[in-house]
Amino acid sequence: MRDALWQAVLGEIELTVSPGNYATWFKNTQLLRQKDEVFVIGVPNVFTKHQLEHKFNQLIVDTLKKNGVAPEKVEYKINSSGSKLHAKTIDEPVVLVGEQSVRQNAGSLTHTYRQGLNERYTFENFIVGSGNELAYAACQAIAGNPGTKYNPLFVYGGVGIGKTHLIQAVGNAILAHKPGSRVVYISTEQFVQEFLDAIRYKKNTDFAGYYRGADVLIVDDIQFIAGKEKTQEEFFHTFNALHQANKQIILSSDKSPKDIPTLEERLKSRFAWGMSIDMQAPDFETRCAIVQSKANSHNINLPQPVVEYLATHIQTNIRELEGALNQLLAYCEMHATEPDEQIAASLLGAGKSRPKHLNAKQIIERTAKHFQLSLEDILGPKRDKDIVVPRQIAMYMLRSELHLSFPKIAKELGRKDHTTAMHSVDKITKESSLDADMRSAIAEIKERLYA
Repeated sequence: MRDALWQAVLGEIELTVSPGNYATWFKNTQLLRQKDEVFVIGVPNVFTKHQLEHKFNQLIVDTLKKNGVAPEKVEYKINSSGSKLHAKTIDEPVVLVGEQSVRQNAGSLTHTYRQGLNERYTFENFIVGSGNELAYAACQAIAGNPGTKYNPLFVYGGVGIGKTHLIQAVGNAILAHKPGSRVVYISTEQFVQEFLDAIRYKKNTDFAGYYRGADVLIVDDIQFIAGKEKTQEEFFHTFNALHQANKQIILSSDKSPKDIPTLEERLKSRFAWGMSIDMQAPDFETRCAIVQSKANSHNINLPQPVVEYLATHIQTNIRELEGALNQLLAYCEMHATEPDEQIAASLLGAGKSRPKHLNAKQIIERTAKHFQLSLEDILGPKRDKDIVVPRQIAMYMLRSELHLSFPKIAKELGRKDHTTAMHSVDKITKESSLDADMRSAIAEIKERLYA
């Protein structure tokens, strides 16, 4: 029962966070104890413990609540009991190279969090639309002749729009045509972790050899390398070695190279050598095609009104769209009923009407409380960033929840110029499509308002 609960929690979290974050911080965890409303989660190392405590604790608590349990406290314990989650540091590991298992020399580092390509990510099941057709064409060209054009390929865009699927599809296609190719896929979080391990255990040569020996290097979420000087230096040399040898490099990010803060100029320059492509959120027709394709993969022919309902209510994140579909299909399977628009609306919460008593003051107060600000701060003249952003979110909420005019929004927040409200709403609308933390904050504020 305990394992089933934690697997259900992990399943929901996998749909919420990036594949790199899930593989690095969640995959190798387990629920050790559940006693007296205290949950103890086993983690493989101190890095994972720190991340879960400081970055993902609230996500875990919220997901546990969704699964029917409300712990008073969640603790994280490094699991050194010799279970399957405990990775020895020095061993003779199996490392995935494409579809092949290759034994490294004894004494090399093991990395239980190193993930190979996901064979489910192929060109055949990638839905092409106006927002991703250029990236799709470039990836197909690379798959046919890696290392000769578009090198490096830099794909960037918002969360959950299919970047990981597309770049892994390149690797899978290359392996299908040339099974002996050495394709290395890794998230930047994993690359950083391995580099730290290499320094700690004096295995820098093994680390460099592994990555510089690749025929194709695919790195997901490269923006997380920003600010890490030593790691950037190592990646710089790895990049140069591969590029000089005409080996293919594919990178993904949530923003373009020039917009990644604290990224060294020499890396920005190299990332721009090949082709940089901005992937956009899928349009309505593409979202409909994605829903229908995912449903067909479950051997279910979803009624068109249900397809259009899902595609209308989840517009920017394919991962969330797939999660909503999975939730709908699971509900219908458990209740032996056919999916329809009414069930979809009740599951997505869209059927809940806004409380009649909800007003501007409540929204502003709830937003201020979420960010631990006083009402005077959010309504006052201060321009500190930790006040300005919550103020802009409050304006966005007034527009999205109460549909107030911009002059009215400005007045409610103590501003004289309505263009400030226009700018704020536009800014938060765009940033919330890219920033998972901001989306989470907005969702939590709404949840509190409608509770």
